[in-house]
Amino acid sequence: MPRVLMLRDDTPPARIETLDDNDLPQLGVTLDIDFSTLNYKDALAITGAGKIVRNFPMVGGIDAVGTVAHSNDARYASGQRVIVTGWGVGERYWGGFAERQRFDPDWLVPCPDPLSPRQAMLLGTAGFTAMLALIRLEKAGLTPSAGPIVVTGATGGVGCWAIQLLAQQGFEVHAVTGKPDKAQWLKTLGAHTLIDRHEFIAKVRALDKAQWAGGVDNVGSSTLAALLSRTQDNGCVAAVGLAGGMDLPTSVAPFILRGVSLLGVNSVTVPYAPRLEAWERLATLPEAMFEAIETETIGLDALPDKARAMVDGKTHGKVLIDPHR
Repeated sequence: MPRVLMLRDDTPPARIETLDDNDLPQLGVTLDIDFSTLNYKDALAITGAGKIVRNFPMVGGIDAVGTVAHSNDARYASGQRVIVTGWGVGERYWGGFAERQRFDPDWLVPCPDPLSPRQAMLLGTAGFTAMLALIRLEKAGLTPSAGPIVVTGATGGVGCWAIQLLAQQGFEVHAVTGKPDKAQWLKTLGAHTLIDRHEFIAKVRALDKAQWAGGVDNVGSSTLAALLSRTQDNGCVAAVGLAGGMDLPTSVAPFILRGVSLLGVNSVTVPYAPRLEAWERLATLPEAMFEAIETETIGLDALPDKARAMVDGKTHGKVLIDPHR
């Protein structure tokens, strides 16, 4: 009988419940879950700080890696290790904060060798999104020779992976953060220069001095506006997050006067082929990159408190969930 973190339309919204296997969704693949991970979207759902969940009751968790216990689909066999991210899991469909869960086989990809379950969730949606951003920037023609590149929200899950991935490709990475105590860690990840978040957005103009060839933005709102206004001619910015808000107080000036490209990165409904391509690239990363990610592993019971800390900006790095802990 699996334990799950159930979200209900109640106060508080999150609670640990024990279910019968018959209570799980009637979908094609049953997973025994090894790990999940806490994302900002999960934290909003658990605390009720954001309208993330579409239907109640809901088992939270937008990520999971696990072993197939039973499959009605020929693509996946018992004993196979698979990853699930996106597709509304943890929002519209029951998610990975569970000891056992059932998923639609179309949402899954094989966990590529030599990636371990722990490594897969050290990446999770955050690492996957960072890789999608890198691929989009590469396809837009951005190269290290174009100049330095910015990562905003640098201490978050996507931010820390984006720094490592970009630095590995030879980019000079400038990290924007409001956590000066994490300066040395960010430099360990590969950040060349640190920029204070408050100074970065202190005075946002429609078009400012061009300083960077592009960037990966996790924040949105005035932070993204500031980055766009300071991007060089024909530069590219990948927008992946909205921790600072969904608004974008900018003008068309960067786009029509400098030819700047704003590249949206959607990690939810990525088709199978590019999804697998991204995971296979992630599986080639050296062990040292995983070791550099500051990580905390908790059980299901600790999730509500950790989610509140994340919403309050008091976490960094990755939070792994071991549902059997």
